[in-house]
Amino acid sequence: MVSGQIVGIYVAPVKDGAVMGYQKVSVRAGKGIEGDRYFSNTGKSRSNYKGQPDWEITLIEAEVIDSFNQHRGNKFHHSDFRRNLVTRDIRLNDLVGKEFQIGGISFYGVQLCEPCAKLQKRLGVRILPDLVNQGGLRAQIRSNGVIAMGCAITTKEDIKKA
Repeated sequence: MVSGQIVGIYVAPVKDGAVMGYQKVSVRAGKGIEGDRYFSNTGKSRSNYKGQPDWEITLIEAEVIDSFNQHRGNKFHHSDFRRNLVTRDIRLNDLVGKEFQIGGISFYGVQLCEPCAKLQKRLGVRILPDLVNQGGLRAQIRSNGVIAMGCAITTKEDIKKA
């Protein structure tokens, strides 16, 4: 059973730089997305949450962005929210503390990726508190591979059923 899919892929090569959209990207366990500003052995701004690295990849639900735009009268592009992967048809909050796969690549959901004041300033509209607990997911990459547009997102429970 497929739980969701990837509908957007974005990478920011430099801090505070513009994000670039891709049809596919290579990911490496413990390092992140090739070409992303955090991809290195000693990348700045690497963080941990309860001893778990949480900087490798970020995800956000397209439905959250679409709803925010509709309710607030905005027209922000999915890339404006500066998450690496935009998903559809899966609740990312449910993946905190769980293993999941994207196109056969293993991931672990570390914590929610809450929207911050910096993003609010960049967008120029109030996003807090509207998007609290809806800002996406920070995850670890646990195996190497390529993520492409349309890749399926499956949970460990879905994998067992297949």
